[in-house]
Amino acid sequence: MQSIVRLYSVSASEIERFLTHFYGENSIKNDIKNNKQWQKEYPNPVELVDIIGAYIENIDDYNLTMWISIDSGVFIKVTPDNADELIRYLYERFPY
Repeated sequence: MQSIVRLYSVSASEIERFLTHFYGENSIKNDIKNNKQWQKEYPNPVELVDIIGAYIENIDDYNLTMWISIDSGVFIKVTPDNADELIRYLYERFPY
């Protein structure tokens, strides 16, 4: 199973603006099919750490909601209160 990140926004351009800032390029536009939601699958769950960190560091600048899944069918909302614990858990559960 692949790990999943989902971003949701009520603003049509907010996800694109965040992803352009995160990835540093405009090529991400091809990956956004619906301007109010975005999903990406990662083969290695530890790869989620970068986007979680970017989301939390910039949470006040963007009107977004992030959900992650590392187990099939189970999604966890990423918040400032649980982000550090989620990152630690990812490194502990998937050390390689």
